[in-house]
Amino acid sequence: MTEPLGIRILNRMVSFQPEMLDAVFHALAHPARREILRRLTERERNLSDLASPLEMSFPAASKHVRVLERAGLVERRVEGRSHVCRINAEPLRQVAEWTEAYRAFWEANFVRLDAVLEEMKAEAKRKPGGSAGEAAGGNER
Repeated sequence: MTEPLGIRILNRMVSFQPEMLDAVFHALAHPARREILRRLTERERNLSDLASPLEMSFPAASKHVRVLERAGLVERRVEGRSHVCRINAEPLRQVAEWTEAYRAFWEANFVRLDAVLEEMKAEAKRKPGGSAGEAAGGNER
C-alpha cells in the first residue's frame, strides 16, 4: 500500500498469531511478571530467588512464571528440587516487529501533518494581515 508523499506502510500483522500476542501482552500486564523478566535478563535464577525480592510465596511466584511460560517468555527446568528459569526474548522480538508497523504508520501521519502545517503557514504569509498562528487554527492576541 502506497501512501501520499511516497511513504510505504506494510501490513505485517498478518504474519503474527493473535493468540501469541494476547499471551505476551497478558503476561506483561502484571508488574510482578515484568520484574521477573527484568531480573531474568541478568542471569538464570531459581524460583526462590525470583520470589524473595517480590515478597511473594513460592506458589505465587510459580503461578506468575507459568503465565510467562505460556507466553513463551520464560523457560523453566527442574534440577532436583530447584526450578531454574531463564528468559526467552523471542516473543518480545516478535511483539516489537508487530508494533513497528504502528510506529511507521504514526511517523507517516506526522510527516503528512507537518506538510499540511507548512502549507498553512505559507498560505498565511501570502495573505495580507494573516499570521501563521491564525492559519494553523491558533488564537493569537
